[in-house]
Amino acid sequence: MDHVDRILEQWRAERPDVDPAPMAVIGRLSRVAAKTDAVLASTFARHGVDASAFDVLATLRRQGRPYRLTPAGLAVDAMITSGAVAQRLNRLELAGLIRRLPNPDDGRGKLVELTAAGMTLVDRVLPEHLAAERRLLAPLDDAERATLAALLARLDA
Repeated sequence: MDHVDRILEQWRAERPDVDPAPMAVIGRLSRVAAKTDAVLASTFARHGVDASAFDVLATLRRQGRPYRLTPAGLAVDAMITSGAVAQRLNRLELAGLIRRLPNPDDGRGKLVELTAAGMTLVDRVLPEHLAAERRLLAPLDDAERATLAALLARLDA
């Protein structure tokens, strides 16, 4: 019996008129998310970045040459708000990890480009990041991972 099972048992005893079954999934998702965030934060901290900075750098890196996106495209690909993108870009530009360039297709717009330093950093962090994710998923076999990924995709739809 884990922590969530105890919570469910307590609710069933105290409020037998309600079904706490959704807590079995949501509670565990929350706990796994918190554990995952902590493990990944530790990995990123060893390299002097945080999850949000890595997300922007990795989004640019996976675009392929010339490793550029508009800020709006970055927001969509990184699944963050445009306000959050601006804050992240300011920090990353100060650190020399990205640069903003004029957008030749939009006289008022900008392009965000990964610098050589940004490329080096993301390429150094990525293997360690993936190793941490593999360790987090180690209790599951390949089929269970695929099933979980499919189920989570359905919840995220």
